[in-house]
Amino acid sequence: MIRWLRNLLLRNWPLKLFSLVLAFILWITLVPKEKTFSVKTISVSLETYNLPADLELVEKPPATVDVTIRAPNSLIGQITSNNVFVKLNLEKASLLQEEYPINPSMVSLPAGAEVVRISPNKVNLKLEKSKEVTMEISPTLVGVLNERYRINKIEVFPTQITVRGPESRIKTKEKVRTSPIDISSLTQTTEFEADLILPRPELRLASSITKARVRIHVQEIEEQSSPPKKK
Repeated sequence: MIRWLRNLLLRNWPLKLFSLVLAFILWITLVPKEKTFSVKTISVSLETYNLPADLELVEKPPATVDVTIRAPNSLIGQITSNNVFVKLNLEKASLLQEEYPINPSMVSLPAGAEVVRISPNKVNLKLEKSKEVTMEISPTLVGVLNERYRINKIEVFPTQITVRGPESRIKTKEKVRTSPIDISSLTQTTEFEADLILPRPELRLASSITKARVRIHVQEIEEQSSPPKKK
């Protein structure tokens, strides 16, 4: 039996080898390109959404994750970080949870491609309760007024504004400042429109108001005549 099998395999072996090579070449040539697949790994952006309104994200996850993708050769070259996204839904996030899994269902891919691996497959983030406070708006003046003039009064509209942010990063005694206002050339009462600048980057304005009007009342100093000399 063994001799028969050996004879079967070795008989006309050059012809059999040629047939095998020919079959492989025909398979490579005739199989459509879309039936052959390749794998590539790209770095894609990680986005978070649906964060509950009463929570703040104080420690964000990494900006990108590496995704290994399998796709037909006709498609693999078109897959880039511009058309692949990873979206983490925080709808059910809580203060107690810090570790969140990343799975293939969160990856947005072109049709015909599939996720092989995600690295890292989980991310850490930290949440805090959100808090709102009302802060005073304080104008920022720069420059030196001409010595012939003085400032009588400064009015700010509005005088206060509501600010929102993580409860550990927000302090009621802090002020919202305006962008710098140059007073060096003022010779009369003038009104400016200035941007609002928050005391720290983790905070944001709770309304659509982003500017304040600052009215600076300037008055000319009257020269006092010197008293007559005594004879």
